[in-house]
Amino acid sequence: QVQLVESGGGLVQPGGSLRLSCVASGFAFSRAAMSWYRQAPGKERELVAGITSAGGITNYGDSVKGRFTVSRDNAKNTVYLQMNSLKPEDTAVYYCKAVQQILLHLYAYWGQGTQVTVSS
Repeated sequence: QVQLVESGGGLVQPGGSLRLSCVASGFAFSRAAMSWYRQAPGKERELVAGITSAGGITNYGDSVKGRFTVSRDNAKNTVYLQMNSLKPEDTAVYYCKAVQQILLHLYAYWGQGTQVTVSS
């Protein structure tokens, strides 16, 4: 079955860095667009970063531009989110999402999330 397993979250001080990983299985990862979302308590889930299937195009939420970098390794079925210069407002549960097109249908899959806490 489809699985997306995030890891790499934790507690970090403001200004620090973390790298999140999301390992995928059960679908054609190399043909899926991947993205990272986050959800803070009491707030809606928001897009953090996205990357196309071949990795040629990326996009970022305004609040993370210049600080976060999304990348993928199709040989390892893994997408990464490098987070630098972290701020307390980056505290949230971070989710990995895959979108795969099969014929005329789009299928979306979500991971279970990993907690990132930025605090001194």
